[in-house]
Amino acid sequence: MSKKINVAILCGGQSAEHKISLLSAKNIIEAIDKNKYNPILIGIDKSGNCVINDTSNLLLNSDNPKLIELNTAESIVEYLPSSLDDLKHNRKIDVVFPILHGPFGEDGTVQGLLKLANIPFVGADVLGSAIGMDKDIMKRLLRDAGIPIAKFMTLKSSQSIPNFQTITDNLGSPVFVKPANMGSSIGVSKVTDENSYNNAIENAFEFDNKIIIEEFIQGREIECAILGNDKPMASILGEIVVDTDFYSYDSKYIDQKGADLQIPARISDSITEQVQNLAIKTFQTLSCEGLARVDFFLTSDGQVFVNEINTLPGFTKTSMYPKLWEVSGIDYPDLIDKLIQLAFERFNKNNNIL
Repeated sequence: MSKKINVAILCGGQSAEHKISLLSAKNIIEAIDKNKYNPILIGIDKSGNCVINDTSNLLLNSDNPKLIELNTAESIVEYLPSSLDDLKHNRKIDVVFPILHGPFGEDGTVQGLLKLANIPFVGADVLGSAIGMDKDIMKRLLRDAGIPIAKFMTLKSSQSIPNFQTITDNLGSPVFVKPANMGSSIGVSKVTDENSYNNAIENAFEFDNKIIIEEFIQGREIECAILGNDKPMASILGEIVVDTDFYSYDSKYIDQKGADLQIPARISDSITEQVQNLAIKTFQTLSCEGLARVDFFLTSDGQVFVNEINTLPGFTKTSMYPKLWEVSGIDYPDLIDKLIQLAFERFNKNNNIL
C-alpha cells in the first residue's frame, strides 16, 4: 500500500470570516478520502495563534483529525518543509489546503508564507489571491480587460467622505457600500438615503480602511465555479434566489430559508455559454489558479455583469462552489482530490519537476 499524502488543512484565522472557515474545514475533513490522504489540522485562532487543541470549538465536533500543537504563526514555518530536498525525503506535510477566508488567509499572506516554505498549496498563488481579495484592484483590472462590471467608487479612511448626493449623481440610487477586502457579505449594506449611507460607511470602515461604493444592478444573481490551472473549466451555473433585500451574511450562513440555490440556473444555453466564457476570462485576467467562484448579475434584458471573484470560496454544506461541481459531475471527495492534484501540478511546474 502506497504512503498516504499528508494534507494540512489550514483553517480559522483572524478575519471576520473565522467561523465560516471552521465550517469549511469541518466539511473537508469529513469528506476527504482517508484511504489516500492523511488530514492534519492546523487551526489559527482570532488572535493569530495556532491550534488550540479544542475540537468542540475548532472543528465543531468533527471527526478526530490529528491536531498539531503550535503556539505562534512562526511555528508553521518550523513545521513545514524548509527545502525542496526536505519535501522529497523527510517531509511531515506534503500539501496544504488553506481554507482561510478573508484577510490574513485569502489575500496572499499565507500563500506567500507557503511559497517561502516551498510547499504545494491549493488555490491561487500570491498575486491571484491578493487581487481577488481586493475588490478595488480586482474591478480595475476587470474594467481594463473589457469585462463588464458595475460602476464603482473607492474611498479610503484618510479621505473626506462625499455626501450622498454626490454619490447618487455618479452611481444612481440605491448603491451598495462594501469593505474592499472582505467576503461572505460581511460589512455590506444597501443604501437608499443619506442616513443609511452614513451608517453604511461607518459599518464598512469597521472591517477595512478602504471601501467601495457600487451602483446597484437590478438582476438575477448567477454563479459559476472554475476548476483548473492553465486550462480552467467552468461548471454549470447556479442561481441564488433571495427572500431578503440582498444576499447577506445571514442569508448565506444563518437563515436556512434566506436564499434558494437553484442548480442548474434556469437560463438559456446562449447566456449560459456567455457566462461560462466570462467566468474563465475573469479567472485568467486576475491570475487565478486552482479554483474560484465567479459571481454575476444577469439583467432582464440579457446583460451580464461580473460582480466579483472568490479565490477560496466556502466549502460548507450550503456553499455554492461544491454544489455546482456536484451537479456538474464531480462529487465532494473527488473535488477535494482534484484540487490537491492541481496544487501538485503547479508546484511541479514551478520547480521544473517533470
